[in-house]
Amino acid sequence: MKIRLRSVAATVLTAAATVGLVACGGDSTETTDNGLKPVRMIMEWPVADAFWTPFVVAKDKGYYSDAGIDLTITPPPTVADTMKFLGTDEADVAFTTTLDVLFAKDQDAPVVAIGSYGDSNNWGLISREPFDLAQVKGKTIGIYNDAWSKAQLTMMLDSVGLTLPDVQLVTAADNTVPLLLENKVDIITGVTNAESAEIRVNGGFEPFFMPAAEHGAPNAPIFVVAGNTSWLDGNQDTAKDFMAATKKGLEDSLADPAAAMEIFEKAYPDSDMAFITDSWNATTKILEAQPQPFVQSDEQWKGLLDAAVAQDLVKSVDEPSAYWTDDYLPD
Repeated sequence: MKIRLRSVAATVLTAAATVGLVACGGDSTETTDNGLKPVRMIMEWPVADAFWTPFVVAKDKGYYSDAGIDLTITPPPTVADTMKFLGTDEADVAFTTTLDVLFAKDQDAPVVAIGSYGDSNNWGLISREPFDLAQVKGKTIGIYNDAWSKAQLTMMLDSVGLTLPDVQLVTAADNTVPLLLENKVDIITGVTNAESAEIRVNGGFEPFFMPAAEHGAPNAPIFVVAGNTSWLDGNQDTAKDFMAATKKGLEDSLADPAAAMEIFEKAYPDSDMAFITDSWNATTKILEAQPQPFVQSDEQWKGLLDAAVAQDLVKSVDEPSAYWTDDYLPD
């Protein structure tokens, strides 16, 4: 499974900032035939994955409809399209990455993170056996062709006095895992709840994981729930109700993972449930470690923003508070 972090410069139109503007102070009066308010959610991946579980559970259990919301969960055509949809008023909310919010804001897109999906960075290096980072010179490393993967690897190597030319990079078309399982590389890049999960399921062993956050990279969460700021301004109560219902779905999914997986399989019966289940079990550890669900902070964002500038991913950034808000979280 290809890593979700992409260096996709969100090609949204600056003019989208004026699309669909409505006056603040009251929610839109638009409703569906059943009297519910429509909320369009665009996801981060073209195929349903375990990260969608809290939203799928909340929808199945009626938490959104109980809150007066008719939620539509839509996969994007490609991984590059999530922020295009959100930034051009084709979606109201999105499940996306912190980095994509950063890139979208760099394009003056009307987006903001409204909830953090975990509060830590679980990206790193994965191998069959433990290794010493200082001894990776000359090793082969399977990596995705995105700027953030290379940036984090650069920071990790720099922490032990090495650079990218000191290792041999093998670029994966869409999945680093086969490179490791087929012994074509020594190490791969990935996250604990995707690549490591796939190795456990398809490789039959527990891989060694070296966290980037412990070796020079920022400990910034990977995923967030984001909103179109124009929609948020005009639908403040609905946005709060959406996050409250999502929190209920998250709590249920953490309390009873097996039941959550049954709901997921009912919604997406063609899924590889062995992988989805392992991935969700790994994700629960990340989400359970977050002191308060979805809460964000300037500190979380500052590390990512500083690293993005230092690694030349963007030329400049705003203050951390420009990228996130907790205004729509339940009390």
